[in-house]
Amino acid sequence: MRQSKRVHCPDEDDRDGLDYRKHGSSHKRKKRSHSSTRENKPRRQSADDSKSEDSQYLSVKSLNERDCRDRRYVEYRNNNYNDKYEDGHHDGYHTHGSKSSGRSGRSSRHKRKHRKHCSTSRPLQTKRHRRKRSRSVEDDEEGHLVCQSGDVLRARYEIVGTLGEGAFGKVVECIDHKGGSVHVAVKIIKNVDRYRDAARSEIRVLEHLNTRDPKNKFFCVQMLEWFDHHGHVCIVFELLGLSTYDFIKENSFLPFHMDQIRNMAYQICKSINFLHRHKLTHTDLKPENILFIRSDYVVHYNAKMKRDERTLKNSDIKVVDFGSATYDDEHHSALVSTRHYRAPEVILELGWTQSCDVWSIGCILIEYYLGLTIFQTHDSKEHLAMMERILGPIPAHMIKKTRKHKYFHHERLDWDEHTSAGRYVRKRCKPLKDFMQSHDPEHEQLFDLIGRMLEYDPSKRITLEEALQHSFFDLLKKE
Repeated sequence: MRQSKRVHCPDEDDRDGLDYRKHGSSHKRKKRSHSSTRENKPRRQSADDSKSEDSQYLSVKSLNERDCRDRRYVEYRNNNYNDKYEDGHHDGYHTHGSKSSGRSGRSSRHKRKHRKHCSTSRPLQTKRHRRKRSRSVEDDEEGHLVCQSGDVLRARYEIVGTLGEGAFGKVVECIDHKGGSVHVAVKIIKNVDRYRDAARSEIRVLEHLNTRDPKNKFFCVQMLEWFDHHGHVCIVFELLGLSTYDFIKENSFLPFHMDQIRNMAYQICKSINFLHRHKLTHTDLKPENILFIRSDYVVHYNAKMKRDERTLKNSDIKVVDFGSATYDDEHHSALVSTRHYRAPEVILELGWTQSCDVWSIGCILIEYYLGLTIFQTHDSKEHLAMMERILGPIPAHMIKKTRKHKYFHHERLDWDEHTSAGRYVRKRCKPLKDFMQSHDPEHEQLFDLIGRMLEYDPSKRITLEEALQHSFFDLLKKE
């Protein structure tokens, strides 16, 4: 058995994808208010109420996404349904907003005090897990490196801006003065033991991937190097474009075109299949963790939608955030994946394998197709109810095997369609094929692939090796 010090986040739905964007910006954090109505509190939240910061290993990306994703959910609900009901889950999370178009609003939840990315005040260093620091290097009270534009790391990387900040640390854009003055993304881990351990685990995975794919043919983000900076593990990455989620958000949540979906889907499948062949499972695939190599676009007027629409010039992608990647022979945390992309076997705690990544990819592809998440919930039983509404009944053998008996009664999901929650699921969800916007062959092929990826039984779910041979990708093979 491989010995691992990997830090997982079994109770945290809102794990964040690393931000390697070329166009980072600093952001202000708004105060958040409490509300019990469904419309004002959609969040990526844990199925379990146990909330331990020690179990978290957060990367930065979806700290920039959650408010905007919540806004999309709020607008969708307000525009279509009037049902309200108490959620009952009140686990908070840190929120870090991102700049977007003038349309960007926020759904408020928890009051947060504005904190600058780079503080100039000297913090108190009283925690035992902090390493002793030289007087010229400072940490804030949470263990973040105190830094600002113009600071230089390792006499090489000049900081030009902060791309994002999370519980794990922060990501800054730097000029590499010894590498031809190219711009890179440097992930600066907090000066805290558990985050250093998690970072070293991610480094091991990235070094393995770099060794197995020296020419970078399999669309995984490249780690250029790593170093220790006064107790902070720093990982240097190539700088990429926007995440696929960011692009959807900044494009007013319009879906991608079919040819773009085909190209992205093929590259995602090829990338994750590369991981699977080397006995790795990503475990946290989501649109935030799929980044465009370049996110340049052209603008056209969409007469049907009566708005401008951005069209990518190049839809090539890379997969990022391997902080939760797990080898087959390592300990498998009971709960993995961000809520919206979590496979049924994970929810039911039946154990998971590489096929949980395939389920996540199926959820990602339909989100690219619709511009919205189909499993928009933060409650496990409701999540299962959505699955049944979209995909049909949960197999009896999975119900018999699960220890999550509270979700079922007489081997059927204990769900009342006549409650406000039931009405919400009934109105929000419909059979998978009913989401199709056309019955052209390529739409049929895409939904056939998605349906095979969203198979309840992991043993019957399509593998990525098989997915790469699917007819949906035939046009790419002819090019």
